[in-house]
Amino acid sequence: MTRSPGLAPPSLAHPRSAPDPKWRIRLYLAVTAISAACGLIVEIVAGRIIAPYLGMSLYTWTAIIAVVLAGFSVGNWIGGRLASQSPAQAARATAISFALAALTTLAILPLLRIFASTIVALELPAVPTILILTSALFFAPSVFVGIPSPILTKLAVDEDPSSLGPLIGQFFAVGAVGSIVGTLAAGYLFISWLGSTATLLTVTAIYAILTIIMGLDARRRQQLLTDADPSAETTSRPTAEALTVLGAAFAVATLSLLALGSQSDAFTSNCDTESDYYCIRIRDASATFGAPSRILVLDHLGHGINLRDAPSMLVSPYLELQDQLTRQAFSTSQAMTAFFIGGGAYTLPRAWLARYPQAEITVAEIDPAVSETAQKQMWLTPSDRLNMLHRDARQALRDHANSNAKKLDVIVGDAFHDIAVPPHLVTREFYQLIRASLQPDGLYLMNVIDNPDRPRLVASVAKTLSQAFNNVEIWVSNETTKRATFVVRASAKPSAKPLLQSNVQEGLAWQRLSATQVAQGMAALNPVVLTDDHAPVDRLIGLE
Repeated sequence: MTRSPGLAPPSLAHPRSAPDPKWRIRLYLAVTAISAACGLIVEIVAGRIIAPYLGMSLYTWTAIIAVVLAGFSVGNWIGGRLASQSPAQAARATAISFALAALTTLAILPLLRIFASTIVALELPAVPTILILTSALFFAPSVFVGIPSPILTKLAVDEDPSSLGPLIGQFFAVGAVGSIVGTLAAGYLFISWLGSTATLLTVTAIYAILTIIMGLDARRRQQLLTDADPSAETTSRPTAEALTVLGAAFAVATLSLLALGSQSDAFTSNCDTESDYYCIRIRDASATFGAPSRILVLDHLGHGINLRDAPSMLVSPYLELQDQLTRQAFSTSQAMTAFFIGGGAYTLPRAWLARYPQAEITVAEIDPAVSETAQKQMWLTPSDRLNMLHRDARQALRDHANSNAKKLDVIVGDAFHDIAVPPHLVTREFYQLIRASLQPDGLYLMNVIDNPDRPRLVASVAKTLSQAFNNVEIWVSNETTKRATFVVRASAKPSAKPLLQSNVQEGLAWQRLSATQVAQGMAALNPVVLTDDHAPVDRLIGLE
């Protein structure tokens, strides 16, 4: 007997056609590439958003890379375990992992504001502090974005088992390409255009879109399974209800994070300007100094205090010391030529332009945004006697030495940044370039932040300088601090006085370490000569 078409089961009357396997494979390849790109974008942004709290150094990047790779590894392992489920369940697990990646990425911003200051306040050594904070913020997002890759590969292989080898190769390749694209996009596009906060929010939105895509794929697979076996519909209901609960939980968690982030201003950048190099902030210091004054903060370290109406007033002790050492060598009427390695707030160049009417000053500041900020907000007045070079200082100094330009009277090294001083600016080869660029009686001054009890970097800098200069001096103030700013002086002749008094701060003085003190320190610290091949500056200052 022929069955009436109207009595046919719905699944037979209107059969659902399975998507083209090639289309699905392409979808999974695209999702893999996008998720890999997002994972690396978060890694690059990590370095920027923790810089205002920890600075940037070899240690911070080492910790970030290690934590993110550890997260990817754990995620891949979990994803491999989940890939053995049925295709519908595996697709569902992928959707959930993307949802959790979105939540944990969104949580980075409020958690940073909540925990960073607390962790830093513990005053642990640099390496544990960096590892704790990076693990707390970036491990979980890396785990969840690492889960989908093996699942998506397995789903693609299920679509075309005969292409097992080529498909595995394709998924490895698109994952690598996605990582490369994400790295380049974060470093050259997103952070510059959007800023780190908006970049993280964008990644969160992309993860949410991937959640929807894989959720729809899981639903489609379940529908095909139900069409093929109507009895499967009953067994799928608890899963559907569970997904509804998960969706509601995801929405509640997202709203909670948004509320927490808004309350703590986590979704507003704490930088006045976010350049390609620094988080730049200006802090008003007028109440402290009793006159209109501002502090320039790059990442989390102050890089100069300028008084609006008194450009020659140097309230930073190490700058006043550098100024006094220079005054000993050059008269105010001399047509002095000076070169600054690093600009910052341009505090000392600004003072010398005001004090030395014939001075010609060149500043090699790699970040043009820093120079722009100094002019717009730190009262630096443009001058035809001030030449600003926005390039690497070593390259700029090499070009100066190779030109027919007049040799320099003073070179000031001020490119120090917390526990990160550019290694290529403290090596024997660079110091030889400095010596060749100076007049016979020229002067090199460098500030070095170090542990006052075990100044290993200071000792290494002095030992290295002694291979290029006849006379190297170490100056230290009588202040009691956990982190001291030393000034190292190098020239052909010694300074005139072993003790200098501050003209700004009552009771402040600086002492030139005696030859005996230097010799004893060198013997105790066993400093290394820093070279282009080996300059472990982060280790020398970062580890206790």
